[in-house]
Order: sequence, then structure tokens, then C-alpha cells
Amino acid sequence: MGDPGLSKLQFAPFSSALDVGFWHELTQKKLNEYRLDEAPKDIKGYYYNGDSAGLPARLTLEFSAFDINAPTPARCCPAVGTLYNTNTLEAFKAADKKLLLEQAANEIWESIRSGAALDHPVLLNKFLLLTFADLKKYHFYYWFCSPALCLPESIPLIRGPVGLDQRFSPQQVSTNKTKRRSSSFQSVEVLCFRDRTLQGVRDVTHSIIFEVKLPEMAFSPDCPKAVGWEKNQKGGMGPRMVNLSECMDPKRLAESSVDLNLKLMCWRLVPTLDLDKVVSVKCLLLGAGTLGCNVARTLMGWGVRHITFVDNAKISYSNPVRQPLYEFEDCLAGGKPKALAAADRLQKIFPGVNARGFNMSIPMPGHPVNFSSVTLEQARRDVERLEQLVEGHDVVFLLMDTRESRWLPAVIAASKRKLVINAALGFDTFVVMRHGLKKPKQQGAGDLCPSHPVAPADLLGPSLFANIPGYKLGCYFCNDVVAPGDSTRDRTLDQQCTVSRPGLAMIAGALAVELMVSVLQHPEGGYAIASSSDDRMNEPPTSLGLVPHQVSDWE
Repeated sequence: MGDPGLSKLQFAPFSSALDVGFWHELTQKKLNEYRLDEAPKDIKGYYYNGDSAGLPARLTLEFSAFDINAPTPARCCPAVGTLYNTNTLEAFKAADKKLLLEQAANEIWESIRSGAALDHPVLLNKFLLLTFADLKKYHFYYWFCSPALCLPESIPLIRGPVGLDQRFSPQQVSTNKTKRRSSSFQSVEVLCFRDRTLQGVRDVTHSIIFEVKLPEMAFSPDCPKAVGWEKNQKGGMGPRMVNLSECMDPKRLAESSVDLNLKLMCWRLVPTLDLDKVVSVKCLLLGAGTLGCNVARTLMGWGVRHITFVDNAKISYSNPVRQPLYEFEDCLAGGKPKALAAADRLQKIFPGVNARGFNMSIPMPGHPVNFSSVTLEQARRDVERLEQLVEGHDVVFLLMDTRESRWLPAVIAASKRKLVINAALGFDTFVVMRHGLKKPKQQGAGDLCPSHPVAPADLLGPSLFANIPGYKLGCYFCNDVVAPGDSTRDRTLDQQCTVSRPGLAMIAGALAVELMVSVLQHPEGGYAIASSSDDRMNEPPTSLGLVPHQVSDWE
């Protein structure tokens, strides 16, 4: 805008104003949509029309900038722009800013010469935004450009700026029916209107009108030189950086950051990975010991938000070094209940997880109720609660110390058609498996167990688990039927405890979760055909590879 004391029109640069919501939306777009795509994107901003006199016009971008059809706020002028979001800081620095500016200036010049700008004045408000988002540190580098055409000759003022109230009546101003003064071919009247109201009446105090003479170059077909890259905070030509790691809500930061590794997997390595199926799954962990702790941590790494523990033990002094959800203080005063302490620790690790713990026993065959401290009524309540918990979850992990403690949950889960993942340890051996998940129409009264029909003779032998449909897969007990008994009675300490090599639980726990995720990615879910080692050369059934029936140390 010109100054009344000057005889020539001068360029006043715009100032950018980016809302925190814009950066948050860019983060989501980068992670979920753009990924590695550096192609230019259309965005939209607006110029606020109500700043105090003397302040530069602000180009504002909000969270709605990525919606081209979003309405422009009242008393604001829309602006269309192009976003160039780079994948690396080096690419951001090396971007050809001169070329980008020239391209934008040519588009503006063409809209003027073709007359398109008369029908759509917003074409004159083009802007560029060059960005790099460091999503590990939440540092956002950006450089704004509002292209302005610079004619080689100066633009003299024929008639200096005067207020609108000196040229037009209040009625003309209020109705926007102002009669333009006739101009010659090379002179143009410019009306700078600030749309403000004072006590319900339109105020024109900050609006002016003036007349300028256009030089001959204004009618040339060649696009004039352009300027417009914004200066940084120090007044030099350079980009700006905003650090949002401290001002953003820590819980929102954690929510976005914990899934960063998963989102990055979808960019290049596993683009077909369906994260929603994993994040939304509800997991019931029966056992909060060494296996339970490692399974829980791996589940959180996969983005699972709903984890429930069931255990009746308390934390002992030997536990924290092998069970990563506990520490020394948890062992004091007799020890905290494992299930409750594990759930509490998960929420301390990540507040966004929905973790619960139930300190309860699981009735077991071979452990008569009347011979133990558990009353019959308490056992009934435990069974009812266990049924409710299985019903309210999608996947049940069997991670207990004894064989017999796994029997009742396996039966309940099979009856409710819930996916069961079982993990068991020896000293230097382990087995991880998924139980068969029967389809309703295959349910038969003559099955060996609720999840496994009698295996046909032609399936026996070395290829026992090859290409068997998920509804015909067995359970933990199908191939090892023994009479129920108390495996902890009349045994020495090393026979009562699960004595394993320290790293085995981490391996088995991780494989148990990986098996669950692979099943969830399969189109048939728990009914997926069991993959075998013979299938390795064929097209894998899921984006994560094979979906076996079981994984053990001998495979």
C-alpha cells in the first residue's frame, strides 16, 4: 500500500501466520496419506482483514488449509497456495526456490492477461509453502512465498491515497455501490478496502483509494520479475523453524509418536498393512509373569490399545529381573498383585493404553476345590468372570505356568469362537500356536475338543499341519492328552517353576504377538489356512508373510 507522503507505489511484503492446528494436520497427512510423496499439494489460507493499522497483512493457515472447499472465515480474503513438503532436511534446503517463484509468477501473469483474474480474483493471491516436518523432534521447517510482480519501471501515483469517506457517501459504502472514476487506458484506480464494523455500522476509516499509472511493460506478454520469499525472524532471506515439542500436549505427542514406527512401515516396507485391525483389537492376557510381561510390551509396540491381565500371584523378589513390567519396590510388603501392577505400569509407560488387571484364580482340572483354599462359591464367581472377560475381548493369550490352568480358558474361548494364542516354555524349547477357530456350521458334537474335530487319517504324518483350514486346527491339548493332575504337587522347586533360559520368554512372547498380527492381516482371520515351510516359495497369504499353526524351536 502506498504512503500519502510518497509519489510512487511501493511493495509491502506479507507476513505468514501458521496455527498449531496446521502443523498437527500436516503431521497426520504426512504419516497417513503423503508418506514419501513429494508432489505439490493444493492448500488454502486467508488474509485477515481486521488487524490494527501499521501491521503487515497476515496470511493465515489453519488445520482446514488442506480442505480446498473449506469456507473462508468472515471478513477475510481467501488465498490459494501450493505446498511442497520434502522428505528430508537436505531436500528442503536444496529446493530450487527461484524456479518455484518463477512458476507461480507465470501463473499469476497468465491469469491477468487471460482475464481469469477478473472472474476469480483469488488467483492473484497465490502463495507457496516449502516445508520439512521432523516428526521425531516435532521441528517444522518452513519458508513462505507470496509472489509479487515487479515491473521494471516504477509505478507513479497519479492521485494520492484518500479515505473512502472522502469519495463516497455512507450509503454507497454500506451497499458497496461505489461509482468508479473513469480512467484512461494506462491509469487504474485502486481501492484498498478493510471490512470492519463499528457498533453494527460498516467503518471505512482504514480504507483508502488512489490512482496509479501503469508503465508500458505492464502490457508486455512477458512475465515480469517476481519477488516474494519471506524473510526469517532475523530479517534475512532464509527459512523459519518452529519447535512444537514443548508446547503440544504430552499425551497427544505420545499418541502420535508411539505409532510412528508402524506408520513408517506402511510407507515403503508393508504398504498394505492394515493397522486399524491391530490397533483396535482387544487382548486378554491370562498370566502376568515372564511371558505376560513380554507379550504386553510387544503388543504395545504394535499399537494395541486395549490390554487386560488376569493373574492371582504377587510380585516376588525374583520377578523384576525377568519380568520387565515390575521393579524392586513392587516386591515389598509381600508384593503387589501382578495383574494390577502390570496394568498400572502399562499406563505409566503410555497413558493412551486402556489397561486393566484382575487379581483372580482360574479353576483347573486336577486341582479339587474342596482340597484347596478356594471355596466353591469363589470358584463359580471366577468362572463367571472369566467367561465375561473372554466374551469382551477379541484375542486370548494363554501365558500361564501350568498346563492345567490353560484348559478352562481354551474351552470357553472355543465356545465363544475367540482367537486363542498359546505360548509355553521349556528350558531351551518353546511352542507358540494358534488354536483352531471353528465356523458355526462346522460345529459338531463328535469333536475331540470344542476347537478340533477328529483329524482324517490322510493328514497324519510329516505334513500334519500343512494347508489345514483354520477351522480344523487343533488346540494345545489335542495331541498331548493326559489325565488332569496337579503339576505342582509333590515336585521339587525346579519342577514347580518354569525354569527357562532367560532370553526364551522374550522370543516366545514376541512370536506369539507376531502370530496374532499375521492372523489379523489374513483375509479369513482366525479361519486362515495354516501355512507351512513348504509355502515359503509361494506368494505369502498376508503382507507379513506366512500364517502357521504353530512355531516352535524345532521348526
